[in-house]
Amino acid sequence: MPETLAPALQTTTPTLPAAVLWDMDGTLVDTEPYWIQAEQELVAEHGGTWSHEQALQLVGNALTVSAAILRDQGGVALPLDAIVDRLLGRVVEQVRREVPWQPGALELLTGLADAGVPCALVTMSYAALAEEVVSRGPAGAFVTMVTGDQVSRGKPDPEPYLTAAERLGVDVGACVAIEDSPTGIASARAAGIATLGVEAVVPVPYLDGLSRAASLEKVDVATIARIGAGEVVDLTL
Repeated sequence: MPETLAPALQTTTPTLPAAVLWDMDGTLVDTEPYWIQAEQELVAEHGGTWSHEQALQLVGNALTVSAAILRDQGGVALPLDAIVDRLLGRVVEQVRREVPWQPGALELLTGLADAGVPCALVTMSYAALAEEVVSRGPAGAFVTMVTGDQVSRGKPDPEPYLTAAERLGVDVGACVAIEDSPTGIASARAAGIATLGVEAVVPVPYLDGLSRAASLEKVDVATIARIGAGEVVDLTL
């Protein structure tokens, strides 16, 4: 009597998300040191000092919020718009010399493009900086951008992410967001998006339902598909 073979195990790949919505500073590019340097230089011009610990409280904020903190805590005696312009101009200058892509970012962007997953950039930096970064990345990697000067309520409000999904014409709940800061993570989750927190200059805390990774080098298209399908992934080890 012939031996009965056990049926082969079948594996299925989760459906890809409708879109991936990327934060920029700290997530896509390691520009946080550029911002911190610009803050320290500006405060020093006004006779003050700006510690690394003080700089960390600005990570992920709307630029006008950061400008108010620099005015109130750093003694920068300029109008808020002028503070934003000075910081932004300095960081743009540095990015034009070198775009500090986060390890694994370009590979993931390329993989998503090859898989037909549209991407949007959702950043509290202004368009002047976002355009510089996008223009130096893979052609066509981002379908649209939502920047801090295009929304009335910045992160942690959900408006930036809701706006990105609307511009893409997709269900916001069918997207995956990639973030690095508590402020950005709060924004994406408030919009109802499955979110991956990637560690950069500040730790990504454990939160119920939040996926985490120590680096984008640990993340591929299959990982994004799993997160979009509702799995909570922890790649911090």
